[in-house]
Order: sequence, then C-alpha cells, then structure tokens
Amino acid sequence: MMPNPAYPLALMAALTVSACVESEGEVAPFKPDYAGIETRLLDGDLVNFLVTMRGARDPKDVENYAECAAAQYAVIRGYGFARHLRTNVYEKGGLWHGDAVYTISPALPRGLKTIDAEVVVSDCAENGIPMV
Repeated sequence: MMPNPAYPLALMAALTVSACVESEGEVAPFKPDYAGIETRLLDGDLVNFLVTMRGARDPKDVENYAECAAAQYAVIRGYGFARHLRTNVYEKGGLWHGDAVYTISPALPRGLKTIDAEVVVSDCAENGIPMV
C-alpha cells in the first residue's frame, strides 16, 4: 500500500489549527506604562487632568488613571470627594491620552458620578495605578 502524499499536509494543517485554537483563549498580561499626569486648576473647585499611558486595553483604563489622579488631588487638597464631569480619550500611535474634568469638594456633591476620594486612592494604590 502506497502512503497518501496529502497525509503529511493534512496533519500539519490540523496541528496548525489546533495551535491557533489553544492560543485563542489566552489573554496577554496587562502591563500598562503610565506616562504622566498634568493637573490644571480651571476655576475654584474645577480641575482638569491630562493623563497619558501606553498599553491600555481600552478607554476605560485611561479613565481609571484619570480618576486616580482626581482622587489623589482631592485628598492632597483636603477634600473628601470628587465628581466626574467628563473624560475624552483618544489613542494615537499606541499612546493613549485622557482629558478629564472633575470638581472636588469637602462634602458629597450632587450627581451620579461622585467618588469617595480616600476609597478610590486606596483602590488605585492596590492596583498599582500612579497618582498625582
């Protein structure tokens, strides 16, 4: 009986597909590079945070970085709370940029997007996200 010449090719194709399926479920480790925070006091309790990072998985990672900056800023200034107003995120050439605006206040402000600054600072430290 003569071997089928297509057999080695079929076996190689099956192994290749098998390798692709196995690696499909793997998730690359999250290794962000936090490249900096710039803080601008706009007016009284209104603060702008410009953050830059590489390795973000999506805009939420950039938003979290800005929130950490806002929380730490509030704590440094002696305030216990911040309220998120807006965050614009864009990516260019692998570098992610966030432009966020928060109000800071000593008491819990009105609104849905408020943060307890000390709790957020603790979470950021635990997750290795740098702050102001």
